[in-house]
Amino acid sequence: MNFTKGEELLALCREHKIGMHEIMLRREVELTGIGEAEIKARLFLSLGIMRKAVERGLTEDVKSVSGLIGGDAKKVKEHNDKAKSVCGSLMSRAISRAMAVLEVNAAMGKIVAAPTAGSSGVVPGVLLTVAEEFALDDDTLIQGLLTAGAVGFLITRNATVAGAEGGCQAETGSAAAMAAAAVVEMLCGSPEAALHAAAISLQNVLGLVCDPIAGLVEVPCEHRNALGAANALIAAELARANVASIIPFDEVVEAMYRVGRALPCELRETAIGGLAGTPTGQRIKQELGSFSLCPR
Repeated sequence: MNFTKGEELLALCREHKIGMHEIMLRREVELTGIGEAEIKARLFLSLGIMRKAVERGLTEDVKSVSGLIGGDAKKVKEHNDKAKSVCGSLMSRAISRAMAVLEVNAAMGKIVAAPTAGSSGVVPGVLLTVAEEFALDDDTLIQGLLTAGAVGFLITRNATVAGAEGGCQAETGSAAAMAAAAVVEMLCGSPEAALHAAAISLQNVLGLVCDPIAGLVEVPCEHRNALGAANALIAAELARANVASIIPFDEVVEAMYRVGRALPCELRETAIGGLAGTPTGQRIKQELGSFSLCPR
């Protein structure tokens, strides 16, 4: 069950006539020696943490340690509850939940890094919303987490999910790719379609910089988690309609890594360039007493 490339994963799916989630589950059993039931139990625990983070962010007045963000997820939810959404109810719920998790993270709450803390809202925001919309049970959600894990593993194996190394394309882009593939398989799409969704998600944000204000995972991170959730849903919709990525998943991952490495230091989580380098960004940085990690 070992694989290091998307094509190898697809080959295993074809050979055994099973989905990506099942291949990932069997791989974990082989590598760790832990039984399937225990692995699923651990994923169920993670799912519970995701749910609690979403609930807290949408119902409590969560404020980040710095005070820069907090309460916006709740605003989006309340707006969706009482007014017609511009982007539709499903999309609005997904983005508010993604924002909620990021707010809980910034408030030093308990979250699941999926794949990073800075992109932690995308996977739960998307998967929980799709499960609600399509009346999917927790077993299907666990399958979605396994699919997401398979895609996340491939990206970390062949590129990076770190904003400091590859920009925000590597964080919220990877999270969107994981969520998009998961949605496709949760809704009974093929492994090929799931990887097309992952590839489309990464393409959509290729070159996205990482420029957190004052070096904190708050602004613009919260809004980019919302973007990541929307990106994942769009990519999943395209793939489910048999829209393919012209560039194969493995090549997209390689391109993402090359683009990330080409980004200047100032645009890779160092709080110098991009939005962090604006007059307002610099003022906030001085007020909070932050510092730069960029070598000179």
